[in-house]
Amino acid sequence: MKKNIQSFDKRNREVHKPFLTGSPIDDRTISNSLKFCGVLILVFFITFITCSSISATGQIFRIVFSSVVILLVLFVFFNNGINLGADAVAKGEILYQKQLDGKGFSDSERKLCFHPWKAYLIGFFGSVPFLIIAVIFAINATITLTGAGTLPSWMQSYTRRKDIASALVSYMKPDGMMLTDYLRIAVRVFILPFVNIVGAQNSHGILLLEKLSPVILMLPAAAYGTGYLFGKKIRTKIHTMISENNLKRKKREIRMRKKRANSSVSSPEQLN
Repeated sequence: MKKNIQSFDKRNREVHKPFLTGSPIDDRTISNSLKFCGVLILVFFITFITCSSISATGQIFRIVFSSVVILLVLFVFFNNGINLGADAVAKGEILYQKQLDGKGFSDSERKLCFHPWKAYLIGFFGSVPFLIIAVIFAINATITLTGAGTLPSWMQSYTRRKDIASALVSYMKPDGMMLTDYLRIAVRVFILPFVNIVGAQNSHGILLLEKLSPVILMLPAAAYGTGYLFGKKIRTKIHTMISENNLKRKKREIRMRKKRANSSVSSPEQLN
């Protein structure tokens, strides 16, 4: 029976265990994408609650708090990607060992193994519903202007004068909500921490933010895919730790045997 094969880096004392590579898309791509989408919805809800509550606070506190929220969200997706990547590498290691032992495995099992594009595609597919909204809005986004408002009570009498009534009609009949307005609300909920950093009163900054909203919405997917790539390092650390523990145990056993041998030699012989 063939033994397990692994490489050892003497300089870094790292143990690299070989594994089989899978495919970018597998049987779990759809379910993982839906799970990613669900987590993204939960994140939008939590960030909306937390960031909207501090939108009226001081600028410095608002920027610092929103920046921390953004980094925390990206860390969550990065960590989730690490877990998925480490699990995929572990599957590849098992199948590699099966291949050495001459054991068979299915093609669907092979596809589940690590592939560098797998998590990026999962993140992209999970972000598609929000990306569609963001792209449509980004194309049509313009600077938001404040409404004309309502007339004060002392000017109501002027609306009955024919010479100026037509000029005041816009104040009496406010425009209704357009599709772009609904899309704007949705997009600003998605990117609310960034809106807080720029400041809602900065119209040009907000417009640039809205134009870049599709890119901003891809940040969680990018963090997820990048974390997935670190799954290989996690598995290397695990194998290195196991190897070092085994080495320490063997050295300890050798010292114990030498100690017992020395104690038996140095002990005085009994007299008859």
